[in-house]
Amino acid sequence: MTALTLAKANTIIDAALDKAAELKLKPLTIVVLDAGGHAMALQRQDGASILRPQIATGKAFGALAVGTGSRALGQAAIDRPHFFQGLSGVSGGGIVPVPGGVLVRDSGAIVGAVGVTGDTSDNDEAAAVAGIVAAGFTAEG
Repeated sequence: MTALTLAKANTIIDAALDKAAELKLKPLTIVVLDAGGHAMALQRQDGASILRPQIATGKAFGALAVGTGSRALGQAAIDRPHFFQGLSGVSGGGIVPVPGGVLVRDSGAIVGAVGVTGDTSDNDEAAAVAGIVAAGFTAEG
């Protein structure tokens, strides 16, 4: 299994920003969390609004907390609102259940998560996936 190192985290961010430039996305904020939910790297592009670091972290943290990408977590919030209300409560409101939080897997094991915010949720997720794949991992959005 490949470790999620700082170098790999920076590769994820660089490749996600390259994808954002290719797609001409609005300014993004990207965070890479390790499997324990600790920030390894975060970048906020010029012009990104002030709560973007917290939103990106909430997307990635939610993915780690439930073991699935934040797209599925968003659907669970719709389908099972009482579950999500409880999850939000025990997390101190720190989970953002919209696409853009993507698990980082290696050989099936979760080694971290990436959170991206700033454009549409679908575009945020696309940038995260591009970064994860470029670093040699498997993305689960």
